[in-house]
Parts: sequence; structure tokens; C-alpha cells
Amino acid sequence: MSGADMLVPGSRRGAEAMEKLAKGRSLWDDARRRLLRNRAAVAGMVVLAILVVAAVVGPYLTPYAYDEINKNDVWAPPLVAGHLLGADSLGRDLLARLLIGLRVSLAIGLVATTVSLVIGVAWGAVAGYVGGRVDEVMMRVVDVLYSLPFIFFVILLMVTFGSNIVLIFIAIGAVEWLTMSRIVRGQTLSLKQKEFIEAARAAGLGRGAIILRHIVPNLLGPVVVYVTLTIPAVILAESFLSFLGLGVQPPMASLGVLIANGAQNMELAWWLLVFPSVTMVVTLVCFNFIGDGLRDAIDPKDR
Repeated sequence: MSGADMLVPGSRRGAEAMEKLAKGRSLWDDARRRLLRNRAAVAGMVVLAILVVAAVVGPYLTPYAYDEINKNDVWAPPLVAGHLLGADSLGRDLLARLLIGLRVSLAIGLVATTVSLVIGVAWGAVAGYVGGRVDEVMMRVVDVLYSLPFIFFVILLMVTFGSNIVLIFIAIGAVEWLTMSRIVRGQTLSLKQKEFIEAARAAGLGRGAIILRHIVPNLLGPVVVYVTLTIPAVILAESFLSFLGLGVQPPMASLGVLIANGAQNMELAWWLLVFPSVTMVVTLVCFNFIGDGLRDAIDPKDR
């Protein structure tokens, strides 16, 4: 069969070719191609993947445990006594603590963002689709919570219920959903006027089914973009709380704990501040590059 025959509508190969062309013009394929053409976003994904692998595997490969105290290695500078990045005031290996701190910070960012994602998407989708008084009441609750200072609210939760790593996940995630709910509500108000929603109503689907099957799947674009911007915000929030002594508690470490410790001892051991700070900056920049790339790839105005 010739190449021209492949495009004949009645032929099997022609149907396959037309299907491939249709798939090539799909929203997600087009967004993926646009994202992969963004060099900053690709570089951010590569570096972030390296950081994630290092955080997951690295602590098992270091010669020292993150909480191992070595009295003979107190304030050991980098590349001395087997400490690649140096040691702290208790002789604990900075590389091991940096890797475990990166793991904890990424975990907090991921879990807290997931909590905010679930609450925000559910709240915003229900408010936007149901509308009326339900929408008014739900969004007034969001406005009231917005009026409370973010850090004050998190600190209040942690002081009331105690300071532990699980509570940090929940406390930060429980206040980060507010912006997500507003974004989802705005998108839902636009989507519920579309023809396919009217068709779903005519088919007899209930509100819950329409929200789950039709509204939420069509919100993935802006939600995914906002998630990549929420994770670094959550990491920064945890770092600030740890800097105040209200976050992750010793001997466990996070990037915020390491930076706080390094700031207190920067005159004696510069490496305790420099290496955690650089890791924090690189991690946040990677997430911002990925978020910007996703925004540009999914934004229909740029097509």
C-alpha cells in the first residue's frame, strides 16, 4: 500500500493515521511537547529528580547516620575526617543530616500539598457547582480564614495539639487549601455552563457524579500548575516554623532546622549555613521553573 493510501479514510491504515494525528493534537500531548521545549522546566525536572533520588537513597549510603554523635569530629570542616560537607557542634555528619533534612522537607511539601489539594478541590468544586446560598456560605468561610495570619494559625494549631512531624503535615496543609479552593471555584463556575455538563444533567447524573466525573477531571490543568507552586510555599512555611523552633524537632532534621542551626553558628562553621541554604534555593528554583513551564504549556492563550 502506498503512502497516499494510508490517508484514505476507508482503509485500516488510513484510520490509524487519522487516529495518530488526532492524538497528536490532543491537549495533553500538545502541553507535553510545549513543556519539553522549555529548557528551564526540563532542567528543573532533571535536577529535582536527582534531589529526590538523593533524598530517598542517599541516607543509606553515607558512612555516618544523621544522628550519630562523634565527639572527635566537632566542627570538622568539609573534607576532613571523612565528612564530605563537614560536621556540626556535636560531630554529626552534615551530608547525612542534609540528605535526611531534604527528605523530610520534600515529604512535608508533598503531603501537606496533597492535604490542601484534596480539601481545596472538594470545597471549591462543590461551592462553584452548587452555587446559591451554599456557595455564599462556603466562600465566606474561606474569607474568614483568609483574614487570619497564616503563620499565626499554624502556630496556634501546633501549640494547641503539640509539635510533631505528622501535625506539621496536617497543620500546614489545612491552611494552604484556601487559594486552591478559590481557583477551583472560579474554574467550576465556567465549566458548569459548558454543553457537556448540560448533557450530563440531561442524562440524569446527580450533582456528586457530575462533580467527580466531569468537573474535577477538567480542572487538572490549573490545579497541577498551582500544586507545583504550593509545594515550595509549604517547604518555606515549614522552614520558617523550624527556624522558630516550632517545626521538626531534634534529632530529626529538615532544611529549616539545618538553616536555623547554621545561622546560629555561621561565624564558627560557615558550611553549616551554606550547604543547606544552597540546597533549599536549588529545590525551590526547580519547583518554580517546573511551575512556570507547566503554566506556559497548559495556558490556552499561548497556543
